[in-house]
Formats: sequence, C-alpha cells, structure tokens
Amino acid sequence: MFEKVLVANRGEIALRVIAACRDLGVRTVAVYSTADRDSLHVAHADEAICIGKAKSSASYLNVPAIISAADIADVDAIHPGYGFLAEDPSFAEICRDCGIRFIGPSPEAIRLMGDKAQARKAAKDAGIPVLPGADEPLRTAGDARQWAAETGFPVILKASRGGGGRGMRIVRTPKDLEAGFDQARSEAAAAFGSGEVYLEKFVDRPRHIEFQVLGDDLGNVISLGERECSIQRRHQKLLEEAPANGFSAKAREQMGGILSKALGEIRYSNAGTVEFLMDEAGQLHFIELNARIQVEHPVTEAVSGVDLVRSQIRLAAGEPLSEVLPGPPGVSGHAIECRVNAEDPVTFRPSAGRIERYAAPGGLGIRVDSAAYSGGSVLPHYDSLVAKVTAHGANREEAIQRMRRALSMYVLDGIKTSIPLHQRILDEPAFVEGRYDTKFIEELGL
Repeated sequence: MFEKVLVANRGEIALRVIAACRDLGVRTVAVYSTADRDSLHVAHADEAICIGKAKSSASYLNVPAIISAADIADVDAIHPGYGFLAEDPSFAEICRDCGIRFIGPSPEAIRLMGDKAQARKAAKDAGIPVLPGADEPLRTAGDARQWAAETGFPVILKASRGGGGRGMRIVRTPKDLEAGFDQARSEAAAAFGSGEVYLEKFVDRPRHIEFQVLGDDLGNVISLGERECSIQRRHQKLLEEAPANGFSAKAREQMGGILSKALGEIRYSNAGTVEFLMDEAGQLHFIELNARIQVEHPVTEAVSGVDLVRSQIRLAAGEPLSEVLPGPPGVSGHAIECRVNAEDPVTFRPSAGRIERYAAPGGLGIRVDSAAYSGGSVLPHYDSLVAKVTAHGANREEAIQRMRRALSMYVLDGIKTSIPLHQRILDEPAFVEGRYDTKFIEELGL
C-alpha cells in the first residue's frame, strides 16, 4: 500500500479521496490555489501545498506545479479525482515517467477512450452494442452524407474528443446536414482543439444508462451494475439513481458479462464508467467510456456496499481484484443522488458568493458529499457543484421519500441553489412513477 498520496483536485471529491486514504492509513497531500486557501480539503489533508493562482490553468491544470508538489512532498501516487486532469493521458504518462503511480487507468486506455470515435470502434470490435453510424471520423461533408444515407435520418454529429454536449448537432433532414457538419466541426475545434466529428443514428427519446466497472492490472474486470442518469439539462446530469428503473437482473448480468470480457481483453484497469443510450425498445447502445471515477459514484456505493475510491487506491497499489472485492457485489435497495449546484433554480445562472449559514441534512439513509461550510465561499472560478445528496432506501419509493426529507432540511443560506428544482422533480408524477427519459427536463419547460 502507498504511504502518501497527493490529491490533484479540490472540493468534495478531494475530501472524498482524503477520507478513503484515511481509512487505509495512507497520508495525504492537498494542493490548492490561492483562492482555495481556506478550503476544507486543505484543512483535512496531512500536508498542503499551494500550486498557483485562482484560475484553473494556473493551478489545478498546472501540471509542472502539481508534479513539483508531488516531488517536494515525496508522494507515491496521485489521485486526480474527476474533471481537471483526470482524463488527461499526457498527465498520466508524466506521472509514470516520474515514478509516481497515477490512480486511474493507464495512459493508453485514457487516450483510446478520450477519442470518442476510436472508443466507439473499439467497443464495436469487442462486441459491445453500438448505434449504427460511421466507423471513423468524418473528413468531409460528403462523408457525412454517405454515412447519413446508410444510417437513416435523424442522425447526430458528435465531437470525437468532446463531451458535455459541446460539438454536437442533431440533423433530421438531408438539407440540414452540411450546415450541421460545419457547425459541429467549428464548435468541436473551439472547445477541444480538434475539429474531428463522427456520426451516429439519433435516438429521439433515449434513457441514459451507465455501468460502473473496476479492473486490476492482471486483466480482470468486474461490473458493479448500472445507474440511470436520464434527468439532464443540456446534456448535464442533474439527478442519478441506481439501479435503473425497470432494468432486470438478467439484463444487468448479461451486460456485466459482456463488459467484463470486452474490457478484460484490452486490460482496462482501475475505475471506469461505460455509458449507454437505451432506445424505446429497451436496447442498449454504447456512447463512451469515462476513464475515471464519476461524480455520481455514491449511488453505486450505496446499493453495492463497495467503496469505489478505496478500491481505486488498492487496485492502483497492485492488489488483485479478487482481494479488493472478495465476493461478487449485489444490489441492495435503491439510491438516488441530487447534485446541488450554486445556481438559480429557474434561470440556471451561477450564484457564487459567501455561505452565510450551512447545515447538512442527516438521518437514516442520507449521505452528503460536500466541501461547503458556514462562512465559506462558492468561488466563481470553478464548477458550481456545492454538494451531492444521496438517499438510500429499501426500495425506490423509500429513497424518494428520504430525499424529499433531506432536501427540506438542508440549510444553505447566502447563495441560490438548485434544491427547489430537485424538489419539483421529486414531486412530478412521471418521475415518481419512473416514466421518464432524457427529455424530462425539457418537457418541464426548463
């Protein structure tokens, strides 16, 4: 096991990693920007090193500063959390070259999965179901026309190296294809430094289902079941739950077997999330693999009983999967997670500022992941996530009721938050009955 781990992140995920390290008896080093000097991850780590000014490019994305901090603190490993450098293959390579273990997949796996077109091809070759579409990035509008004719309209154009809904265009008719192709390429180049796009069949009312996987360095991979992430606004997830509504144990076992075999063959290691669209016929189609821990990992932890971050650290230290997970994980009850963001619940405009009063909810079945505190600040330089509230119950009905109770008891004064939006979602009959897809928020008029 490692003696000391540097946490190359901030906020609630940095605290989450520090907690997992503490459970393992591993010392931690926090890095922080000048704006984060009073943050809780700085207070709770064993050591803390300032790595730059407030802007992410000067601090949390500053690779030389982070590697220098790791060298000064003499750490064995770096945990990147999610976001920032978590899916940067060059950073993972630099860690390896410097003799520091990167707690995550290999640089080769991150690079492959970071190129969405290549990841799609790899998934198809490995027997994972994918949507009809282009097998390679599109070079010209003529390529787009050819693949669209073969696939059938509507289609969607996606940035090969993209995410978060940027570089995406839905095209419903042939006459709109060339303009959509040009717009997708332009937006992809501006957002990701690459104008490469690919094309897939567009599913009009999909559900978003994702599978959590863990792998060791020996080629063993296991699936811990699925989550549903269909409650989204502009491709940004707002609420997640596990297991997915109406997803059978047989389907879970079948897809788990496919993923274990496919990812084992490419020797995928550490944590990952394989994302799918489910069409109206109930068929799953591969979207992408996120080669990191996900924001929504607590719902899987709740129903599986597996500490995913602790498992990441143990796997990175070279322990085999058979020791990290001595028995096959099952699914116990139901869990829901609400992402509490510092933003106006109606306009979605960011709401940075000082937290005047803070008290997190508690009680049976409630977990809150947050770095917020009374007198602390939500900074304008970073993501607006303030907290993740997870409710676990014996069934979905109990999980919903516990989440309602938790949100009603959350005290978070001084800034606007998305809590009223979540309360509205939880009261919508369609959500309560499990009748929803990725258009749910849009159809609420938001």
